[in-house]
Amino acid sequence: MNTIATDTLFDYDRWQKTLPADAQRYQQNQPYPHIALENFLEPWAAERALASFPAVGDAGWIHYVHVNEKKHGLNKMGLLPAAIQEVIREMNSPKFVAYLSELTGIPNLISDDSLEGGGLHQSKRNGFLNVHADFTVHPHKRNWRRRVNLLIYLNHDWKPEYRGDLELWDRQMKGVVEKIAPIFNRCVIFNTDEDSYHGLPDPILCPDDRTRKSIALYYFTEEAVTPTLRSTNYKARPDDGAKAILIWLDKKMVATYTMLKRTLSIDDAFISSVLNRLSGKK
Repeated sequence: MNTIATDTLFDYDRWQKTLPADAQRYQQNQPYPHIALENFLEPWAAERALASFPAVGDAGWIHYVHVNEKKHGLNKMGLLPAAIQEVIREMNSPKFVAYLSELTGIPNLISDDSLEGGGLHQSKRNGFLNVHADFTVHPHKRNWRRRVNLLIYLNHDWKPEYRGDLELWDRQMKGVVEKIAPIFNRCVIFNTDEDSYHGLPDPILCPDDRTRKSIALYYFTEEAVTPTLRSTNYKARPDDGAKAILIWLDKKMVATYTMLKRTLSIDDAFISSVLNRLSGKK
């Protein structure tokens, strides 16, 4: 397999120069610490990642299709194209994780080489992800507390009418504080905790021949005291009305699956096949 040199994938010299100001902005931003960084990867690396991005129909994709989400994920490193593997390896490297700890102010961050829940994300037209706070503990490492999300968007010429903005909601779920469009080579980094609510709850309206693409990576800290365990906490918006009942019921089902996943080591590919059978898909 051909590999790509990683010495210029991420320009450390460039980003170190702005790190003090970026860290201050990150840690002071509301509704919880976050930042959007433009032209994040070196241009050639972002372009090659996009050019090699697998189609939803290719091998390995997990299809998350239920009340609270309609999206597709691919988190098997061996199935990812070389260009994307190189980006992920750099983002999971000790040097980058040290940069991320300085940016966020969270010491001793740990990357997740298993890409649990992360890797590649892709949504077709009518895809969505209801507002939620993420699961709090790594599914297979009980003392790993989830702390930071990193999303790199790979969408050229993404128009406002396509929707699909990442929405950051206040901690009381009363309203949206910020919307961030998923434009090409924009990286969004944010703290994830019990009430860092976010999502893209309105169905995407991109053309049928386009998809919303991103690389998603999650970072943890290893805790001396076992952290509180909670699965993904989906929340209804104030104007969701009767839909709130379905969101709550589906959340409980997801929590049950998460418990089984931990105890029985069930793979996400298994639940993907079950969900697709229930929805009538092969």
